[in-house]
Amino acid sequence: MHLAGRIGESATIKEPSAMPMHVVTPTIQSTELSRAAGLEVMLKIESIQPCGSFKLRGIGHACESLLRGGATRFISSSGGNAGYAVAYAGRQLGVPVTVVVPETTTARAKALIRSEDAEIVVQGGSWQEANAHAQSLLGNGAVFIHPFDHPLLWDGHATMIDELTTQCVKPDVVICSVGGGGLLAGVGEGLLRAGWKDVGILAVETEGAASYAAALRQGGPVEIPAIETIATSLGAKKVCDRSFELTKELNIQSLVLSDAEACRGSVDLLDAHRLMTEPACGASVAGLVSVKTHFPQARRVVVIVCGGVGASAAQLRDWTAATSAE
Repeated sequence: MHLAGRIGESATIKEPSAMPMHVVTPTIQSTELSRAAGLEVMLKIESIQPCGSFKLRGIGHACESLLRGGATRFISSSGGNAGYAVAYAGRQLGVPVTVVVPETTTARAKALIRSEDAEIVVQGGSWQEANAHAQSLLGNGAVFIHPFDHPLLWDGHATMIDELTTQCVKPDVVICSVGGGGLLAGVGEGLLRAGWKDVGILAVETEGAASYAAALRQGGPVEIPAIETIATSLGAKKVCDRSFELTKELNIQSLVLSDAEACRGSVDLLDAHRLMTEPACGASVAGLVSVKTHFPQARRVVVIVCGGVGASAAQLRDWTAATSAE
């Protein structure tokens, strides 16, 4: 184990604001993607959140709620978008943050987390090992912010559907990517509280991280053997229970794509709308071609452009080249 990063010694814990930490994001019609898919395609642009992904909705809400409950430090075990969102939220609230990351975490991700004055602890070769160490740091006012499995997160993520009800006509289908299931749970909660129970959800994963598809096959969340995908933000070996429970309340269909298809989705989105996203997000865009297979009557679709800070133009080129033979 080794330590890196710092915590601003002069930080002062602030009272949570009445205003949410996330921003209201636009929902736009995509002419190019609509023509390609033969559907009316709307994009919910979560990639423009202050820390680059939808994660801030739920994590910001959780951090503010836990601060009101007496938290004096936030602990996270994600070296990706969730860890960055916790670091951002902590700096906004004046609360010190420790993010435990595995050795595989990229230099870019660590630099982003450090930029928010969070402490980084590097521990183990996997998220599971990093998470176990994070749990050992709790107590004395320190609270754990889970990357995807907590009702406060789902409640916060559901606000994107709250916004959607004022931004467009009710869609037939919402497409979202699935890693640990936090986004899916948030979308599901949002549809239920909006009275949109008849709106379907297409839950998209990549082949090397298809823990949701495994849950549907087995009749409940199960741990898959390994994560083998470039869409690392989808890399949860087991989805949260709530994402599976929602199958009893909503029409959720599973779609598993290749890494190559996920990369092409990111490229298509970049070409059509100048939006840089991770393959984890590109998977949802790539899922557009399968909507009519899973929802034959669908005419109007919203894609959650969940974003992600783990991609650059150079990386996307490299990933696309590496998967071009698939």
